[in-house]
Amino acid sequence: MTTSNCPVHASLPARGPVRLRMVKHPGRSRLDGGWWPRSHNLVVELADLVDHFPARFGKVGWVSASRPDWAVAPTRVAVADGYVKVDWRPQADDHVVRLKTAERAVFYLLVVPPDFTDDQGAEALLAASTHGNKHCAADILDLVTEHPDVDPADRWTDNGATWWGPHAVAPSFRPAKSGG
Repeated sequence: MTTSNCPVHASLPARGPVRLRMVKHPGRSRLDGGWWPRSHNLVVELADLVDHFPARFGKVGWVSASRPDWAVAPTRVAVADGYVKVDWRPQADDHVVRLKTAERAVFYLLVVPPDFTDDQGAEALLAASTHGNKHCAADILDLVTEHPDVDPADRWTDNGATWWGPHAVAPSFRPAKSGG
């Protein structure tokens, strides 16, 4: 059977770089970053994330996910160098995936819905990876979808990173600072 006749492969979106954005110093904010998968197929998406997870954070060996975010619920996923164990929180609808590394570090990532627009996805990733973020994942997703750019003066910052380019600034949901 050829790959093109396989329904699993036929329905997969084209792969590109993993859409992951992490805070510089994990563990200090409510979320350690954001991940924007290209589909609701956890088998494909998790393998992509684990295989491309930044080495400086460690090797991912265990994942806990909220069931409503995914079309399938595997208990383990094959990755480049073995398997990752998957644990499920059936009642959780928090749009967070929790990764645990071999070094026992734990990272909490916002799961950005695959059907978000480019602007919504980029803004959600930036919000989740902003140092000092206090918003829960569901609030970030609600704000991105329900109140796009409520106040143009209210911005997230990217601490000089090149994500938004040299002149563009990403929208934010932080209250504007008063002048006094």
